[in-house]
Amino acid sequence: MNWLHYSLIALCIGYALDLLLGDPQGFPHIIRGVGLVIAGLEKLIRRLLPQKSGAELFGGILLVVLVVLICAFLPALLLFFLYRLSIWLGLILESLICYQTLCTRSLRVESMAVYNELENGDIDGARKAVSMIVGRDTAALDDSGITRAAVETIAENTADGVIAPLLYMLFGGAPLALMYKSVNTMDSMVGYKNDKYLYFGRAAARFDDVLNFIPARITAVLMLLASLLPGFDTGGALRIYRRDRRNHKSPNSAHSEAVCAGALRIRLGGSAHYFGKAQEKPTIGDDIRLIEYKDIKRANRLMTAASLIALALSVSIKAAVIMLT
Repeated sequence: MNWLHYSLIALCIGYALDLLLGDPQGFPHIIRGVGLVIAGLEKLIRRLLPQKSGAELFGGILLVVLVVLICAFLPALLLFFLYRLSIWLGLILESLICYQTLCTRSLRVESMAVYNELENGDIDGARKAVSMIVGRDTAALDDSGITRAAVETIAENTADGVIAPLLYMLFGGAPLALMYKSVNTMDSMVGYKNDKYLYFGRAAARFDDVLNFIPARITAVLMLLASLLPGFDTGGALRIYRRDRRNHKSPNSAHSEAVCAGALRIRLGGSAHYFGKAQEKPTIGDDIRLIEYKDIKRANRLMTAASLIALALSVSIKAAVIMLT
């Protein structure tokens, strides 16, 4: 067997581990390590460069280059030597990286915590639970706002937390998947349009947009296929996708959100508060019916089904490539 065989096995093991284990509390996680690397590099770069717009732009580019080098080439080199030393050691490490770059189960667990609080009528508990998975202010959200935030997060993270890592595993194994997640993590840490990160975080935000461009659109197709399951409106999903897929400041985020909104026959998007400031955002979907907390469970069904389709296609494609080489 060659590298492609082991990469395929690691992909399957990683996906299975993610479904079974998720993100256990207290268990070391490689993405948390990536976050520490990003934070450390940011401090170092800011210390070395003057606080001017041009210097901050350069510093942001330097941060992206260093993070990519560390999080892609270092694991690739380590896997190269481990596979030569022991097939089992290489396979264990690659499977672990694949597992920890996916978040299917953890996304479901954390969003269902919101669902459970809403089902029990605990609005304060639901606000606290949803604050763990969204970036917006949650203190003033009512039950509809909490549900909308949770559903939007599930839809968006179906792309960048599940489908995109699988696609990068398909084409480049664990190193490429980890590179993608490192850029995605960097964007979530520095990709803000505020005074601190307007220039410094621009390169990370743009690179994240580039890396998500194709996966976001593939995710929409996979979610459309998943919407063929009973309980979803496939025609509505397609109609809203074609109409509202650009209704977001990000060139990618609205694709999966539009399919989700159409499939559930609800409206997402609209105004939200971030860091105490209101931000007006376009709406996505039609309010054919009022959003309800059960939509969190429905969105998770859509996400899980799309991820299983993605896994099946990834395994089929990689197996076909192996047979032809």
